[in-house]
Amino acid sequence: MAKKEEELVCGLCGRGVQYLTRHHLVPREEGGRYGASAELCQPCHSTLHLTFSNRELALQYNSIPALQQAEDLQKYLKWVRSKRVERITTRRGRRR
Repeated sequence: MAKKEEELVCGLCGRGVQYLTRHHLVPREEGGRYGASAELCQPCHSTLHLTFSNRELALQYNSIPALQQAEDLQKYLKWVRSKRVERITTRRGRRR
């Protein structure tokens, strides 16, 4: 019998995904290099860093429950939980 692949689950949105990234709950730049981390899907990880500064993440949103309760993420979380998206682009248009 073939072994069933382990399903990877995002720590923020709870979706089953193919890949996870490590998010330092206190960003490395704010002293969290060796602190707690969470495994997040790429869309959630990118959205956190686009939505909040490293300082905000370190001081206000340094746990999964705090992130899940963050008012600025509610619309995104509702949207992403209904999608099968694996990656999102965070690149902005080319500046001239």
